[in-house]
Amino acid sequence: MDGIVIAFIAIQAVALAVALAIALSRGRTIEDIDDALREAEAAGGGAVGTSPADDDLADRLRRLRRRAEGAEFALEQRLRDLGYLADLVGVGIVRLSDELRVEIANTAAHVFLRREPGTMLGRTAIEALGDHRIEAIARGAREAGWSSGEVTLAEVAEAAGTTLVVRARRSPILGVWLVFEDVAELRRLQRIRAEFIDNLSHELRTPITTIGLLVESLGRDAEGAQAAGAPVPVKMRERIGKLEVETGNIAQMVAELLDLARIESGGRQLHLDDVDLGRIATESTERLRPFAERQGVTLVVDVAPGLPPVRGEAARLAQVFANLVHNAVKFSPSGSEVRIGVARQPEAVRPTAARPRSAVKEMLVATVRDDGPGISPADQARIFERFYKADRTRTAGGGTGLGLAIARHIVEGHGGVIQVESEEGSGAAFRFTIPVSDAPAAAARG
Repeated sequence: MDGIVIAFIAIQAVALAVALAIALSRGRTIEDIDDALREAEAAGGGAVGTSPADDDLADRLRRLRRRAEGAEFALEQRLRDLGYLADLVGVGIVRLSDELRVEIANTAAHVFLRREPGTMLGRTAIEALGDHRIEAIARGAREAGWSSGEVTLAEVAEAAGTTLVVRARRSPILGVWLVFEDVAELRRLQRIRAEFIDNLSHELRTPITTIGLLVESLGRDAEGAQAAGAPVPVKMRERIGKLEVETGNIAQMVAELLDLARIESGGRQLHLDDVDLGRIATESTERLRPFAERQGVTLVVDVAPGLPPVRGEAARLAQVFANLVHNAVKFSPSGSEVRIGVARQPEAVRPTAARPRSAVKEMLVATVRDDGPGISPADQARIFERFYKADRTRTAGGGTGLGLAIARHIVEGHGGVIQVESEEGSGAAFRFTIPVSDAPAAAARG
């Protein structure tokens, strides 16, 4: 919904730019007509015309002037309506000239930036916006075509706590458009949610751990009784086994909830280092090989030789591989393969003469491919959302719906992208990219 509103406002912003250009053009037209009428009157000694031809010309000029005035009035009403609409949806809109001076600023923009109505017009970006970070976003949009960022106005006493998402786009005509959205309340609710999940997870850990220990003790007692010759019903052993599995699932869910809450709240910072992504893939896969063997699935790892290191946190990247490989094994039929690969990004999307290396970061691509039931297009669009479960998950059973959401956060935190390609009935391939470290390039230059 927020995306639709922003897109609509962006369209209206373009309309405002066109309308402004038309207004300036028509304003000059009316001034030219006034000058022509005055010159005609001066030439005729106060009379507009001295001949039928002159009278006809003057009449045409008057009609043209009235039409231009009517068009200007309609344009002013249109601009007023668009400004009212922008204020109604609670989005601040500012238009900067190519020199980064404010040409248009609606009421919401003045409110967000704690400015008196009308005081931003004609000022430079830093004077009007009052924050060098917003000016930097505007400059980035002027140079690159677009830019965005989140700015908290904590240094202004009366605006403490105001958090703005700033989106900037270069105008197709002239200047730069800025759109401001106040997300302070949204961030507050996100913090409350994260704190709630954090507290709940901590409170659940103790009873879940206790239950797990009791189930483990019950299983050992049953094995001891059977070894001593005491009969233990088959159903009892099966139920104890199910208790162990379900207790493990609950413990995993609590751990993933806590992990995701910390990631989303920013409480879990990445500790980056130069790491070998191929080795991480191999070691993570080996840890899951016993699970795959129990499922009757073969794991195949293919790491391209001579790969450069990536900039990342080994433990978090290993978590991504573990989640993806575990899912692939879980949904693969017995007797099939799960193929894990790490290679350089294909040349088709790597830097070229038109896109130099300084503009496009070189990436390594990791792939986890299975021969399972596949994922429908509708599910692919949402599969990385937290708690979302695709149809194939319900058929296979288990899962918390958090593993892929955690993987997405980790990959994006490293500056990469994670995607899925699949056709129903033909398996699925999960791919994610991680930026290559600059260390080898720096060493080569030295």
